[in-house]
Amino acid sequence: MAKQEFQTEVNQLLQLIIHSLYSHPEIFLRELVSNASDALDKLRHLTLVDEAYKGLQFNPRIDLDLDEEKQTLTIADTGIGMNEEELVSHLGTIARSGTKNFLAQLSGDAKKDSNLIGQFGVGFYSAFMVADKIEVVSRKAGEEKAWRWISDGSTGFEIEPAERDVAGTTVLLHLNEEGKQYANGWRLQEIVKKYSNHIAFPIFLTYDKSEWDEKEKKSIKQRVTEQVNAASALWRRPKSELKDEDYKELYKSISGDWEDPLFWFHTRAEGSLEYTTLFFIPSRAPLDLYQAEYKVGVKLYVKRVFILDDAKELLPQYLRFVRGIIDSEDLPLNVSREILQQNRVLTSIRTASVKKILSELKNIAANEPEKYLAFIKEFNRPLKEGLYSDFANRETLLELIRFKSTKVDGLTSLADVKSRMKEGQKGIYYITGGVESLLRTSPLLEIYKKRDLEVLILDEDIDEIVFSGIEKYGDVDLKSVNKASTGDDLKDEGEPDKTEALKPLLDKLKATLGDRVKDVRASARLADSPSCIVSDEEEPSMQMQQMMRAMGQKDFPAPKPTLEINPDHEIVQKLLARPDDAVTEDAAWLLFDQALLMEGVPLQDPATFVQRLNRMMRLSI
Repeated sequence: MAKQEFQTEVNQLLQLIIHSLYSHPEIFLRELVSNASDALDKLRHLTLVDEAYKGLQFNPRIDLDLDEEKQTLTIADTGIGMNEEELVSHLGTIARSGTKNFLAQLSGDAKKDSNLIGQFGVGFYSAFMVADKIEVVSRKAGEEKAWRWISDGSTGFEIEPAERDVAGTTVLLHLNEEGKQYANGWRLQEIVKKYSNHIAFPIFLTYDKSEWDEKEKKSIKQRVTEQVNAASALWRRPKSELKDEDYKELYKSISGDWEDPLFWFHTRAEGSLEYTTLFFIPSRAPLDLYQAEYKVGVKLYVKRVFILDDAKELLPQYLRFVRGIIDSEDLPLNVSREILQQNRVLTSIRTASVKKILSELKNIAANEPEKYLAFIKEFNRPLKEGLYSDFANRETLLELIRFKSTKVDGLTSLADVKSRMKEGQKGIYYITGGVESLLRTSPLLEIYKKRDLEVLILDEDIDEIVFSGIEKYGDVDLKSVNKASTGDDLKDEGEPDKTEALKPLLDKLKATLGDRVKDVRASARLADSPSCIVSDEEEPSMQMQQMMRAMGQKDFPAPKPTLEINPDHEIVQKLLARPDDAVTEDAAWLLFDQALLMEGVPLQDPATFVQRLNRMMRLSI
């Protein structure tokens, strides 16, 4: 029996778990029972839909066996089991690609870090907090051979052939000093009822029960086996029977999270379609929220039978942070992921579920604003993705998303922005591109500040992609101040057009800058700065062009910006009076380059920019 080493990441995790992370070691039992329940779910599904498994005897149960004398605890199930290869891959390595990234994110804060571990589904290793040796005997359903995996959690593991009468897995814990507190039947019952009462399979505990013998006038121990959980699908029970703690523990069990959810929505639909949904909103964004291969958070059941937990069709991608359960009465038990893509029943459930989640979020936003802000802090960005992909719910999403603004601290809603609009204001204004500090000091905002007009600060890279395709909020136009046409909103009626007087300078600047600009024009939006750049209505901004190139679109056609200059600025007035010479040419380029810098766009030729700047400084000193 050769010794095998743990994968490096497993060693790191074991050290973290055993020595620093888990503040509640009793959680080891929840993790092992949860693993057993998953194994039973998978085998039950196969016995119902797969011809190769239909003949198997399936007696679903989880057995806990406590031996106080030997100080051992056994957790056994009659689930799908593992073969030799799977024992190595599940218990000796961590297959998920994000594990290294996870390890890099560990903060040293025990509570936060234990939450990360839960999200990565490595709860089995928590058993090493309470055991100095673990033996796992497993036999895969449909196979004759069984295998034993043995480890002390530090020097690697060994695998050898073993015997097991039926398919399933047995985990034998040799309790250490920390674990001896759990060699107590009453304590184990208490933990199962606290964390695993909702598990839909019966959990039996075999232990030495002390009972008072009236005749003998003394306590006598008897070996007994008792069922210690309710074994009913919690989500199918009436809401009136359930307490907040019931929901919280179910959430932690199905999500691997260690923290309570922010809120949950429990729905029973009856009529042409019958189904139950129970959706949870985590208190923190899942680690893989922005990874292409994110972990699906919703499990599909049919008539209380587990079917799938990796179907991305259950909810739209922008709601991938939602955790929970969909249990349908109308889907076939043998439904596959491929069938789901065209299934009308699931399409109806999905449509109704999305509307339910969004309407509940609206209620929370209206009635519990502080709790809603905690939600928005984590999930504002995914909701913005929904604006791009879920046209049917766009209006609701616009109500739910929150924005930074030039008018208020913190975040605000479009409804509140609309209520603050000035008389005669032609739309709700927003600015995109770059980091918040740059946007707030952008020359593009000067006239809006001067006229006390509110502008929304959209500083996330997704904003420009999303909001360029949204023209209205209700009956109010949404207008980007980055676009040339928005400047026309700001012209006062009766104000003389200064273009004609400025035309000689505009022509000079355009001739100097050549094909670097689309046009040079007089600006109505500048108050203090001499210049700014804007884009035409249908063209991407400079920031968007940068983003597209960063995403690998090297041949992305680069539309040219329009340079706007402030007719009333002293520099512009002096240039207008100045003959066309080298100084004017340097000034033209500096007006353009500084406008680019204020947009957060790197200069093509910084060395030449510095030379021009030095020449101008020399003249002014």
